[in-house]
Order: sequence, then structure tokens, then C-alpha cells
Amino acid sequence: METEGIPNKQYFKIGEVSALTQLESYVLRYWETEFKMIRPVRFGSNQRMYRRKDVETIFEIKKLLYEEGFTIAGARKKLLHHSKEEKKTSPQVVEAGIADAPGLDPLIREIHRELSDLARFLGK
Repeated sequence: METEGIPNKQYFKIGEVSALTQLESYVLRYWETEFKMIRPVRFGSNQRMYRRKDVETIFEIKKLLYEEGFTIAGARKKLLHHSKEEKKTSPQVVEAGIADAPGLDPLIREIHRELSDLARFLGK
């Protein structure tokens, strides 16, 4: 993964991700539909804001598709398998108090947005 070329910041606009990864914006939007692990958040302006983890995942997908010759379905399987393996081998995270959680405001906004979407879906 090309993490050394990623600027040290928390959120990236789609244009920034496009420039970093040398992928068109429409490719990034399409990959969001195919790879559920890419989950940009939307703030007040409703613009996609990719987290660093999303950018790292995009680099990994690009490598799988363009360098290693995987299909989209094959890359999705490999990433899901890799994700499950990481969960098995990663140490358990000790729960911190809510006040100690870094980036609390964006997290609350994301949870609020997802709950609102769910409420609209259930209301229909």
C-alpha cells in the first residue's frame, strides 16, 4: 500500500483522492458501490469526505485490480478475507470514555446520518 504518499490529515475531498490515486472521480464513486468498506462521510455541504482508511483501501483496490489482475468480485473477496483475518489477529481494544474519543464530532455526525437514513427507510 502507498501510505507514505498520503498527506497526514483526517479527511480528503474526492478531488484530492482522485489526484492522489490517479483515478477519475467517477471510478471512486463506482468503487463505493462495489466495495462497502469505502464509506466516505458527508458533512454539512453534503460533499464526500474520505477518511485516511478509505484512501488506503482505494490504493489497495487499485493494486489488486490494475497490478494483480483481480476482477472486482475477486478483489472484494480478497479484501473481505483480509479484513476478517485482521479482526482475528488484532488485539482487543480497551473501551475509552466518550470524552476521550478523538474525532468525536465527525463520528456523531456519521452515526446521526446513518440513523436518519434508517429512519427514513423504515418510514417508507
